[in-house]
Amino acid sequence: MQKKLLAVALAGAFGAPSLALAQSSTVQVFGTLYVEYTVRANQGDATAFPGSARTNTDFIQTPGSEIGFKGEEKLGGGLSAWFQCASTADVRGDTQNGWCSRNSAVGLKGGFGNLYVGVWDTPFKRTVSPTAVGGNDTGIWGTAFLLLSDSTTDAVGGNRLSFKRRQKDSINYDSPNFGGFQVMAAFTSAQPSTGTLASASNDKPRVYSLGTQYSAGPLYVSAGYEQHRDFAGAGPTAPANSKDSAWHIGAAYTWGPVRVGGQYTRQKFDAVTLAGADGDIRVSAWHLGVDWSIVGPHGLRASFTQARDVKGPAGAATGLSTAVVGGAGNSLTLGNVSGAGYRPGPGSDTGANLITLRYVYTFSKRTEFTAGYARLNNDSNAAYRLGGLGAQIRNGETEDAWALGIRHTF
Repeated sequence: MQKKLLAVALAGAFGAPSLALAQSSTVQVFGTLYVEYTVRANQGDATAFPGSARTNTDFIQTPGSEIGFKGEEKLGGGLSAWFQCASTADVRGDTQNGWCSRNSAVGLKGGFGNLYVGVWDTPFKRTVSPTAVGGNDTGIWGTAFLLLSDSTTDAVGGNRLSFKRRQKDSINYDSPNFGGFQVMAAFTSAQPSTGTLASASNDKPRVYSLGTQYSAGPLYVSAGYEQHRDFAGAGPTAPANSKDSAWHIGAAYTWGPVRVGGQYTRQKFDAVTLAGADGDIRVSAWHLGVDWSIVGPHGLRASFTQARDVKGPAGAATGLSTAVVGGAGNSLTLGNVSGAGYRPGPGSDTGANLITLRYVYTFSKRTEFTAGYARLNNDSNAAYRLGGLGAQIRNGETEDAWALGIRHTF
């Protein structure tokens, strides 16, 4: 009898609280698994004179794949505490970025809105993405490379060209929804400035991002502005107290089984010429796409994306060039000349356009299959690349690819 009483006491001391915590837990598991197999990609010619053709290739990508945990606790008075930890889920096994490498944060929300801290898509990115109808963000059908140079997780002060950022070390606020209208704002700590001398050039990098959106019925309209301060780094060709900026406007409309959307964006980068004069480098891009649910599970997605000529003073430099295209100091290239993080130097015929066309078969609300074609046309002084292709190619090259994809969300 005494043993039974002792067991009951132990259960009350240890088991019952654990059971109560489990019953009040709101933790959910979620994720997206996407595999894209490029069956054949024409990679154009390499830069070696007179131009060696790169091999046609096939390869696998998993852009946007993630697995995450999220939860919320009601604190009373309409106030809630919440968290999210999302991590890369590369089913190929090629990329393992660790815990909370994607949208992850802890915050408080209530009638005042939502305040949270972590690594998260900036308001600029969150309001520009819904209007990129018909295309993907990254991968072989990715449009972010032409529109905004890249789309990835970035450190404060890193990846200067990218304005479609999942930003580390960010403090974010989302307003309540007022009849379909919402405002979002974010800024970063000056994370790299710890231990930096006050006299250093561009000593306190910081991101400021603002987005607004209106969503009601079939209509979605958005706009955004973002500024990157002190991103130019140090050096004789680095503009001091740099302020790079970008803005976008866009809209999407659903009419029965058809959704159409488009956007226009412009970026500006502080620069100096080789003679030491200040100057701005500017580039604009636009996108138009359609997502058509034809009948039953069958659908069609198509898009056209164009990056315009890069404008700016001849011989302009940003202070971050690690590869040279078109002469010393006359490049915006950051890293390899590839789909991600590339803009040619200022000049004529420095634009490119991307055409994508895909057939979609929807198995369910959570699973879909796609198959299609992408073609990238570079102007004579540009060397953009399809998403996933690396290494430098000759200016003016054309690339095209056939690919298959399957997406499952949970």
